[in-house]
Amino acid sequence: MINIAWSDFTPVSALAGGILIGLAAASFLLLNGRIAGISGILGGLLTPVRNDIIWRTAFLGGLIGAPIVWLLFAELPEIEINAGFPAIIIAGLLVGVGTRYGSGCTSGHGVCGLSRLSPRSLVATLSFMATGFITVYVIRHLIGA
Repeated sequence: MINIAWSDFTPVSALAGGILIGLAAASFLLLNGRIAGISGILGGLLTPVRNDIIWRTAFLGGLIGAPIVWLLFAELPEIEINAGFPAIIIAGLLVGVGTRYGSGCTSGHGVCGLSRLSPRSLVATLSFMATGFITVYVIRHLIGA
């Protein structure tokens, strides 16, 4: 049974957030000629190239700093995680492995790749989504966790 929390249904803020993400990704591509895929940006810092360090660090700093700026205006939303640390660690490692095998992450393929009509990104995004659906179904309905 699916329960929808209608009090948490916020289409206006979701639309505004989607527009901002789309504008940011398009601007990044148009101004820098680069895809705003988080795993690729972070991965580039692990094997740094001389002229790439500053913009990659600034990009990731913005991702980390955004919640801090948010705190100047409002409280952060409450975060509820219904999993233990071992499950979170395993999930994080599996996501990392998946981004390496898939040559990108959900932001790179799902936001940037699909907007460029990339067939590879379409397959990758469908794979991400299908794997997520199957995982949730197995864990919640077959295993019963």
